[in-house]
Amino acid sequence: MSRMLRTSRMQIRFSRPEWALIGITAVWGGTFLAVHIAMQHSGPLFFVGVRFVAAGLISAVVFHRSLRGMRRIDLGAGASIGAMIFLGYGLQTYGLQTIPSSTSAFLTALYVPLVPLMQWIVFRKRPRALTFVGVALAFAGLLLIAGPQTGMGLGAGEVATLISTLPIAAEIILISVFAGRVDLGRVTVVQLLVAGTLSFAFMPLTGESIPAFSWVWLVAALALGASSCLIQLTMNWAQRSVSPARATIIYAAEPVWGGVVGRLAGDRLPAFAILGAALIVAGTIVSELTPRARRTRNHAEGTSRFTVEA
Repeated sequence: MSRMLRTSRMQIRFSRPEWALIGITAVWGGTFLAVHIAMQHSGPLFFVGVRFVAAGLISAVVFHRSLRGMRRIDLGAGASIGAMIFLGYGLQTYGLQTIPSSTSAFLTALYVPLVPLMQWIVFRKRPRALTFVGVALAFAGLLLIAGPQTGMGLGAGEVATLISTLPIAAEIILISVFAGRVDLGRVTVVQLLVAGTLSFAFMPLTGESIPAFSWVWLVAALALGASSCLIQLTMNWAQRSVSPARATIIYAAEPVWGGVVGRLAGDRLPAFAILGAALIVAGTIVSELTPRARRTRNHAEGTSRFTVEA
C-alpha cells in the first residue's frame, strides 16, 4: 500500500528560472483581454507596433550599456526572434478583433504541442508517443470549440489565431537555440524593436491606417509594452537553463489565466467550448510528459526536475 502511495504521488520541483516563467505566464494570460478591448479603438498592426516599439525602447534604456558591444549573432538572433514575434502577435491581435479573449487564449495554447513537432521537422528529433496523444487531444478540443454545437465555428479570427501558433512555436525554439550564445540584453532590445518596426512597415501593405487618438489604445499599448519587455527578458534569461519542452509545459497555464481573466470580464463560453478548452490544456500537458524510464535516466544525469509518478 505504501508503495502504491509513493508511486501515485506527483512530485513537482521548480527552479528559480521556472518560477520566473510561471510568473510571466500569468501576466501573459492576462494580456488577451487588454488587447481585445484595445482592438475596439485601433487596428492590429498599429497596436502591435506601438506595443513592441515601446517595449524595445524600455529595454534599450535598461540595457543601454550592453548595446555598445552588439555582435552579428546578437542582431541575427534578435531579428529572427523578432520576426516570429511580429507574425505571432500580429495574427493573434488580428483575431482578437472578432473573438473573445478567452477563446483566443485557448486556441493560442495549441502552439505547445507544435513545439516538439517542429523540432522533429527542423532537427529530425522524433517526438515521443505522448506528443502525438497530446496533439490528438488538442485537436479534439479545437473541434469542440469550433464545432456547430457551440455556435462559434471557424471564422477569420479563429483561423488567424490558429495560424499564429506556428510562429509562436518557432519563437520558443529559436530562443532556446540561441540561449547561452548571445547577450541577453542586446537580443531582447533587437527582437522587440524588430517586431514593432515590422508591424508599422506592413501597415501600408494591408491598408491599415493610423487610428484616431484614444487613451484606451495608448495606455493599453504602453502597459503591454512594459509587460512584453518583462516577458521577453524573462524568457530569454530562463530558457538558458530550461529546455523548450519544460518551458512549453509551463506556458500551458497561459490559456487558463486568460480564461479566468476573460470569465471575470464577462466572457461566457458554451459548455462544449469549455470542454474543448480543457482538452487543449490537457493535450499541452500530455504532450510534454516524460515516461518513467526516461525520467529516471534524466534524473540520474541531473537533467530533470519534473517527475510525475503514475
